Amino acid sequence: RQDQVLWGECISGALYWNDFERLAQKVGFDDPRLVKDSAITVANKELEKRVASIDFTSATYRLFKLPGLLEPDCEDYGQAVIYKGTVTDSPEFFDLDDHHRCWKGKVFSVCGNTWHMLASTRFRPHFEFIGNFDNHFGLFEGCGRASRFKSAAGNQSSGDCAGGSCC
Repeated sequence: RQDQVLWGECISGALYWNDFERLAQKVGFDDPRLVKDSAITVANKELEKRVASIDFTSATYRLFKLPGLLEPDCEDYGQAVIYKGTVTDSPEFFDLDDHHRCWKGKVFSVCGNTWHMLASTRFRPHFEFIGNFDNHFGLFEGCGRASRFKSAAGNQSSGDCAGGSCC
């Protein structure tokens, strides 16, 4: 706000993406989902000089407030969904976020959080649901972070616990 020109151009005051996600989580949107993003260029030589080392991105998120349902990480319970093709303007596929494209009529494996985002919201009538939460298979591969343990990836430690705690 100290620079009125940058403030007026909506450049000053922009949030760092990770701060935005933490703020969203703090107020109950436990698993913010990035839908799309695009680089913002500053097409003004004077402003470019003032913000030369900063990259700006416009981001669209999907936020769900589902108290007690979403886990900190994407967990695998062996569940899947089938998109019915009934969301307005999405007859062939539905994009929940930037890495969940559900094609009409195709079985699509999902993590527990995605399951809840679809089953516990306005999207429920647009999907068929397969499975439940009876069996837990660990972290959902390719949907968030991987196991922090080297041995889980087949890379056995030398035994000296150099990477962190042994216990």
